[in-house]
Amino acid sequence: MVSEIHMPGPECLIKNTNGRLLVNPKALEILSAIREPVVVVAIVGLYRTGKSYLMNKLAGKKKGFSLGSTVQSHTKGIWMWCVPHPKRPNRALVLLDTEGLGDVEKGDNQNDSWIFALAILLSSTFVYNSMGTINQQAMDQLHYVTELTDKIRARSSPDVDGVEDSADFVSFFPDFVWTLRDFSLDLEADGQSITADEYLENSLKLKKGTSPKDKTFNLPRLCIRKFFPKKKCFIFDRPTHRKKLNQLEELCDDELDSEFVQQAAVFCSYIFSNSRTKTLSGGIKVDGPRLETLVQTYVDAINSGDLPCMENAVLALAEIENSAAVKKAIAHYDQQMGEKLQLPTETLQELLDLHRASEKEAIEVFMKSSFKDIDQLFQKDLAAQLDNKRDDFCNQNLKVSSDRCSALLKDIFSPLEEDVKQGIYSKSGGYRLFIEKMQELKKKYLQEPRKGIQAEEILQEYLKSKESVTDAILQTDQTLSEKEKLIEVERVKAESAQAAAKMLEEMQIKNQQMMEQKEKSYQEHVKQLTEKMERDRAQLLEEQERTLALKLQEQSRLLQEGFQEENKRLQNEIQNLQKKMEKPRNLCVIS
Repeated sequence: MVSEIHMPGPECLIKNTNGRLLVNPKALEILSAIREPVVVVAIVGLYRTGKSYLMNKLAGKKKGFSLGSTVQSHTKGIWMWCVPHPKRPNRALVLLDTEGLGDVEKGDNQNDSWIFALAILLSSTFVYNSMGTINQQAMDQLHYVTELTDKIRARSSPDVDGVEDSADFVSFFPDFVWTLRDFSLDLEADGQSITADEYLENSLKLKKGTSPKDKTFNLPRLCIRKFFPKKKCFIFDRPTHRKKLNQLEELCDDELDSEFVQQAAVFCSYIFSNSRTKTLSGGIKVDGPRLETLVQTYVDAINSGDLPCMENAVLALAEIENSAAVKKAIAHYDQQMGEKLQLPTETLQELLDLHRASEKEAIEVFMKSSFKDIDQLFQKDLAAQLDNKRDDFCNQNLKVSSDRCSALLKDIFSPLEEDVKQGIYSKSGGYRLFIEKMQELKKKYLQEPRKGIQAEEILQEYLKSKESVTDAILQTDQTLSEKEKLIEVERVKAESAQAAAKMLEEMQIKNQQMMEQKEKSYQEHVKQLTEKMERDRAQLLEEQERTLALKLQEQSRLLQEGFQEENKRLQNEIQNLQKKMEKPRNLCVIS
């Protein structure tokens, strides 16, 4: 079922107050209501570079995120706008607009670093917005990317040397999009036209050398290449005359530069078509409540002085969701049993069959909603609760059956008991009449439907309680000889022993059925757990293959660049050699 998203405008998600980050409960409440997976697009960049305009375009609105027109930064903290995804009906689009980096009024780069890190952690597409071209100044302004390994941890326990491999980050980092505003250069290289993506790749090429200057040049480029294997670049002309920029929200498309309008449309189309659903390690798709938990977990970690850790966030999320999955599974079990079970059941097996079918569905519900259930703690809790539910139903079944049988016996035998009190059977020949009446009433009792599994036991308990009455009537009957009375006593004892043996056999059968049911329950848990682990393993393998492919692609590009550089070096050496060879020939001609 698709959630109804009603957000007429953005809401502050993370407040930045006096250098401290605070989560806005109202924004979290909005996220908690979004049940479908989310595509999260975050934009980061220097203040007053037009980030908010692009986000408003993605929201399909002219106004929303504050644009501002002065040198002051308008957006503080991180603002959120949740809208229906324009191209994927089963997804929600979550737009995150961040406060401008480098705002001189803040005077605290540490704060900027956390905003940058949070945008990375929360998004599935990360947009870096800057003005002009990609030059060294632009790279220097992107120094936050070089600090990511100091601000974010992928695992709670890194390798023994304390180092985390870049693959750990690549597995959950977003796609990288660089938007260049007011771009005025021609896209050319070596006299050939190039695309914006090729321009970005050329700008990220590394210098050969180990000098401090070379290292400073290479570091941000190397980080971008390692952490963001999937990269995209868009260029934008100036939207309108500088004096009209403060009216951008009011201007129609035909009042803006036509190239800019087209470029903005291409950018939006790319984001809508290519931005992935936010996914955590293990292929876990993030919906509104999961994003809510991630926001709270990361901000809590920062405020407590810890580094936001992806693994810890996933475990915190798993704790919440697995607990909810157990409740959801139990609720499903209760619903199924409530709809299908009518107490008392005629046999224990009838109850156990209903329990097993409902239990199987409940385990399926749990498996669909749970993830990273370390040591199967939550599944074991579910199994224990289902066992208790089964035992409770068995006890209820016994009680309902016992109560019904007792009520039936009282209703059927009460006239006979009254006749006994009146002494109707305390006469010659009374014993035989009493036994005949007892047999008649027993038959009537046994013919009554839906007595349940206690029918025989309650009957035998009743008959045993009347043995003294039966014996008294037998002893007062003068028509029977002493021998006949002894024979009758032995017959009654034999019937009682036979009934006891039958009940013992039934008890053994019930115990055997319970043992078989417990084994079937265990096997069902094992079967579904094995299937889930196989699915998770396949998903993890797919994720690892994707990460490896991206890394190999980047390594291949680096090697290719190395070959190109080597080729250029060889060509230069050949040209220099040719020039040297030509010089003596020229001298000879002159002489």
